[in-house]
Amino acid sequence: MWSRFNAAVAALPEPPSTPIAVVDLDVFDANAADLVRRAGGKPVRVASKSLRVPALISRALATDGFAGVLGYTVAEALWLHENGVSDDIVVAYPSVDAGALRRLAASPAAAAAITLMIDDVAHLDAVDAVRDSLDVEIRIALDLDAGLRLGGQHIGPKRSPLFDTADVIALARRVVERDGFRLVGVMTYEGQVAGVPDDVPDQRTRSLLVRRLKQASMAQLEVRRREISDALARVTELEFWNGGGSGSVEATAADPAVTEIAAGSGLLVPGIFDHYASFEPRPSAFFGLRVSRKPTPATATVHGGGLVASGATGADRSPIPWAPPGLHLTNLEGAGEVQTPLTGHPAALLAIGDLVWFRHAKSGELFEHVRDVHLVRGESVTEVVPSYRGCDRAF
Repeated sequence: MWSRFNAAVAALPEPPSTPIAVVDLDVFDANAADLVRRAGGKPVRVASKSLRVPALISRALATDGFAGVLGYTVAEALWLHENGVSDDIVVAYPSVDAGALRRLAASPAAAAAITLMIDDVAHLDAVDAVRDSLDVEIRIALDLDAGLRLGGQHIGPKRSPLFDTADVIALARRVVERDGFRLVGVMTYEGQVAGVPDDVPDQRTRSLLVRRLKQASMAQLEVRRREISDALARVTELEFWNGGGSGSVEATAADPAVTEIAAGSGLLVPGIFDHYASFEPRPSAFFGLRVSRKPTPATATVHGGGLVASGATGADRSPIPWAPPGLHLTNLEGAGEVQTPLTGHPAALLAIGDLVWFRHAKSGELFEHVRDVHLVRGESVTEVVPSYRGCDRAF
């Protein structure tokens, strides 16, 4: 890989500035096909947050078995619709962005293509506060808590307050009875299953515990989904029930209540997706930095590198030196803002100007740091496409 990517970059008419973002299309396409296989016939809705590159979102949507986008802001959804990327976008998080909501409520075409997520009647109020009339119907989905309740503890993402069936039905009735809105879907994101590694080589006891918690979570969630689905059927007819993520595709798809699977990280496979029992990681996204210093014969310092992922801070949020293999961040400096020293046996072989390739820890966030994304096949860059940032968009 080090040779291929170096050759691809060297063949470009002008050497690009670092970080040089690269996506291996052969691996990306193989990952897309694998997600479809794992979904077992249920459509996969591509999570745009995990890509943030319009051309890659479109590429995923062109794969048989993918259908629709799971967006992360209303402004993003409006932009994707306006630019023809998709006419089926579910915004995965509630929004109180008054400007974006006003634009949505003023556009019949956008409102027909975009579904808003809510978990509180206040989210409906936020829409009504910015629109002049009820002529444009707003599509609504309910975000339900999909965490595990065990021994009085809640295990899972702190998202929706909607857990009990009675609370879900109460809010569903408020939507159905309120003019200007239509309830069309439900979302249950079991992040404690989809987003937590469960096969970490040096954490075998913890991994065993995580796998058992995942099994308990899916068993409890299947019962809850069935109960809520049966109750909702007496209130309205839904178009979709979205669930899961790249780390839980098979388990979520096996639930009869779920009609579609959300996935995005499984297309790029960042560092935090390396150790899952459910699938074999095949990374497709990388960034290259050039060696700018040799402070010692056994150390190579690259320029930049501090592309640290969001989430609970820890070593697993740091970028991973990937090629040539055998390089390591230092404990004292880690991934630096302007420079990152690397040790390990290949460091002695690296010269000033050489490229080192890294993986970002979290999918999609890499592309917030670059404007251009280089799509590679073999040893050639086939196309250079813009990220959201390259399109002058920051959502």
